[in-house]
Parts: sequence; C-alpha cells; structure tokens
Amino acid sequence: MAIFERIGDILKANINDLLDKCEDPEKMVKQIIIDMEKEVQNCTNALGTAMGSQRQLKKNLDKAKAESADWENKAKAALAQGNQDLAKKALERKVAADKQAEQYQGMYDQATVQVDNLKSQVDALKGKLDEARSRQSMLIARSKMADANEKMAKSLGNMDSSSAFAKLDKMEEKIESKEAKADAFADLAGTVTGPADEFAQLEKDSAVDAELARLMAEMGQSGS
Repeated sequence: MAIFERIGDILKANINDLLDKCEDPEKMVKQIIIDMEKEVQNCTNALGTAMGSQRQLKKNLDKAKAESADWENKAKAALAQGNQDLAKKALERKVAADKQAEQYQGMYDQATVQVDNLKSQVDALKGKLDEARSRQSMLIARSKMADANEKMAKSLGNMDSSSAFAKLDKMEEKIESKEAKADAFADLAGTVTGPADEFAQLEKDSAVDAELARLMAEMGQSGS
C-alpha cells in the first residue's frame, strides 16, 4: 500500500542528515514529528476500515453457515415426511449457501491476515513515533549547541589578534611618551627658582649666622 511506503520513507530518513541540510533544524525536527503523527493517524484509520470489513465478512460468513444449516434441517424434515423432491430443493439451497460460505471464508481469512499485518505495522510506527518524540528534545539541544559553536567560530575567525595587539602596543607607546614628558616637566619645575625662593634662602642663611654667632660667644670665640 502507498501509505505504508510513505511511512517507510519517513522511518528510513536520516534525521541528522536532514538537520545538516535544512535552514532551521528545530522546525525540521518538529515537522518530522508532525508528519509521523499524521501517518500514524492515517494508518490507524486504514486499520479501522480494514477491521470493519473483516467484521462484515464474518457476519456474512456466519449468515451463510446458518442458512446452510437451516436448509439441511429442512431437507431432513422433508425426508422424514417422505418427500424427496422437497428435500432435494432444500439441499439445492444448502449447496448454494455452502458455496457462499466457502467464498466468504476465503475472503475472511484474507482480511484477517491483512488486519494482523496492519496492526503490526501500526504498532511499529507508534513505537517509532515514541522514539522520535524522545529524541526531539535531544536533537533540538544539539542544534542549538551547534549554532552556538558556529557563532563562536565565526567570531574567532573574524578577530585579527595580531592587529589588535599592534594597536595596543601603539597606544602603550603613546602613553609612555606622555609619561616621559610629564616627568621632564616635573624635573624642570624643581630646578627653577624664583624671587620668593631667594628671599626664603636669605632668611635661612641669616638665622644660621645668628645661631653660629651665639655659640661662638658662649664658647669665648671671636669671629674671623
């Protein structure tokens, strides 16, 4: 049946290969689940139809067997009354009923085999669907991880580390130059003396000379 060929195609598909080829793996995985769910529903409906046909054939078979038994009883009753002609007519109807019963038996047996096969295939498909559902979250997680790794790889690939460090070295050289200039200005500021500094030095020298004269007077020494 065509429907089961489609099911086989879905079950044989390599999901990881599909993830590599599609633009949005998460949507693809979800769509696979949706497709499988539809196939399960279609197969279940087909199984229901087949089982309905099987039941109808069983009813027809039982009816034909019942008619055969009924005509045989009527033939016996006619013979009991000594009416062979009527018994033959009843047996003719019995033979026709037996022929119908034989046909229905063959059809019923064939339908039973088909129903059993359909049940097995539906059960197998349901098992595959359960497996796919359990793998769905894992595959989506793997897809997200792959996206993250790809973005990281692209970022690292776009980054020119040598150029970045060269720029940092250049900035460091500029800063060192500025620091050197600042130190030079500080040294120059320390060596330049103004009028205020000269007056402060005079006051210091006078105080030192006064202290020296006092000590020499106390020690009885005279200045040169």
